Amino acid sequence: MAIYEYEHVGKACGRGPVFEAIQSIHERALTRCPECGEPVRKLISRTNINTPKTNSELRDLGFTKLVKRDDGVYENVTARSGDNRYMEQGKPETVPDLSKTISD
Repeated sequence: MAIYEYEHVGKACGRGPVFEAIQSIHERALTRCPECGEPVRKLISRTNINTPKTNSELRDLGFTKLVKRDDGVYENVTARSGDNRYMEQGKPETVPDLSKTISD
């Protein structure tokens, strides 16, 4: 179930000009206020998306970030102990060991 915000198009009722409704994602959007029957419209609400900001946060979450440094050379800025700091084209031994970060 998700929480959706609706706004009264005309006169607001006791719920206020904007109110929330808990609905399934499969339900149709409300067109009328369940309390007063006045027309309403669905609002687009802001969402909270938390993204890692630093390389160490990315590393701690199990991500690998490669930054291009030269033609065919990438720096692993999230390198873990034992990983090569630089990946070079044509040298598979420089690829990060993903078994340290990927598990079942």
